[in-house]
Order: sequence, then C-alpha cells, then structure tokens
Amino acid sequence: MPEANRDPWELSSLEDLLTLAAHMEQQAVDGYVALAKRMRAMTRPELAAVFEVLVAEEKSHLSKVVEWRSTLSLPVAREIAQAPEELFDDEGAGIVAPELLSAYKAFSMAVRNEERAFVFWSYVSAHAQSDEIKKAAERMAREELGHVATLRRERRRAFHSERDTMLNVGQETLGSLDARLALHLRSMAAKAVGSTGSAELQSLAQQSNDRGKSLGDAPFESAPFTSKSSRSVLESALPLCELLVDCYLAIGDVARNDREAERARTFAAQVIHCLRALRTLPAAELASDRK
Repeated sequence: MPEANRDPWELSSLEDLLTLAAHMEQQAVDGYVALAKRMRAMTRPELAAVFEVLVAEEKSHLSKVVEWRSTLSLPVAREIAQAPEELFDDEGAGIVAPELLSAYKAFSMAVRNEERAFVFWSYVSAHAQSDEIKKAAERMAREELGHVATLRRERRRAFHSERDTMLNVGQETLGSLDARLALHLRSMAAKAVGSTGSAELQSLAQQSNDRGKSLGDAPFESAPFTSKSSRSVLESALPLCELLVDCYLAIGDVARNDREAERARTFAAQVIHCLRALRTLPAAELASDRK
C-alpha cells in the first residue's frame, strides 16, 4: 500500500492502483446516494432522479474496476492507507437550499469530479514506478475521459432544457428580490407571533426592505452583473437569501471602487445574518414559508 509519506499518486503495485480506484468510485457512489436521499427528503424528486442516474453511472464504473481485479485474480479491495484528500466534492449541494440546484448544476458538478479524477490518474501515470502501473493508470485516465464526455453531453441537454425557465438576475432586479424577501420574512413573522423569533424576523424584513429601497434610489455602478437561478428560489426565504448573498458578494468582487465594494459586502453580511436566523428556526416554521 502507499506509504504514509508518499504522494497519493505514487503507487507501488497494480493492486494498490485498483484498490485506490475502487475507493474513489465508491466514494462517488456514496456521495451521490446521499444527495439523492436529501433531494427526496426536500421534495425535489426531479433532482433526486438526476443524482440516481449519477449513482448508476458510478456503480457501473466501480463494477468495471471490480471486474478488472477479478481477471487478475487479485483479492477483494482492502482499506487504503492513503488517498487524495478531495476524491469527491459535492460543492455544497449537501447543504445548499435545493431550490438553488438544477439538473444542469448537478451534471456540472459531476463533470468537474470526473475531470479531477482524469487529472489524478494522469499524475499516477506520469509518476509510475513500473510499466504495469503506467499502463493501468493510462487506462483509468481514458475511462475517466470517457465519463467526462458522457456527462458533458448530459450537461448540455440539461442546459438547453432549462435555459428558458431560469430566472435571470441582474443588478436591476436585486432590489425587487430583496423586497420579495421582505414579504417572505413578514409573512413568517406573522405566523410566528408569540415566538421568540417573530421580532427578529420583523427586523430582518425591515432591513431587507431598506436594501431594496436603497437599490431603487442608487443602483450599483459596477459593470453589469447577471446570474441565473431556478425560479423556485422566489418561493421561500431561505433559497432567496442564499441567492442574494451570492449576488452581493459577486458585485463586491467586481466593484469599481472601494465604496461600492464595501456597500455590496455590507449587504452580503446582512443577508448572511438573515440566513443564520432562518437556519435556527424550527423546521415547521421554515416549511410554513413554502405554503
């Protein structure tokens, strides 16, 4: 097995290589299974179906590795001593509001994971200690390249099917989005009358309303900013907050001057505080915002 002080792509035997390959594929399977379960629990069956497609794809990859081991009469894969730190990355899909996800974003995440795997196996081949390891790593790299091509095709299909239904967010709409957030927060505060969170929700609603008015009176001067997101983000406060944080942080990054950047980041900080408050609410109160 790889030594503790050896780089993860420096493999000493074909058994090590196939053990690591099986580990990488299993981690991807586990990651997509968890995401599919979360989407089912969050009543997003269409996204659960996308992640289940990815589960099936990764299981197919894993079965090829297992079959390869079998043809070489190698024992069942054991635990590995060392592995790359970022074998699979869900890019926040496990915690972000599901309304901010889409089939296009899911396939984009999968593409990036496969591209990372391709690069990894390319490093294994480049640092191979034997021709056997080099050829095996090259085979794995070719497999990953094929996976990348397949998932890129799926991503293109998803993009074309979604592009006409996506919400276009520009600077001119940020004020209206914050005004919509204020309406959600006021509605939630009214339903939570008597609870400790009602007053805070009212305060956050007023702050959101003030941002909306501020943007109506004085829009950002920076270069035009656009973002795309599912229209379902408009339906409840939590995903709308997450979208606004991303928008304000992006504007802060491209601001033409320090004053503009500070204003955008101040707005982002305020919405982050709103996110924190929403995430501490009981599930029933959050669910009432979706009705």
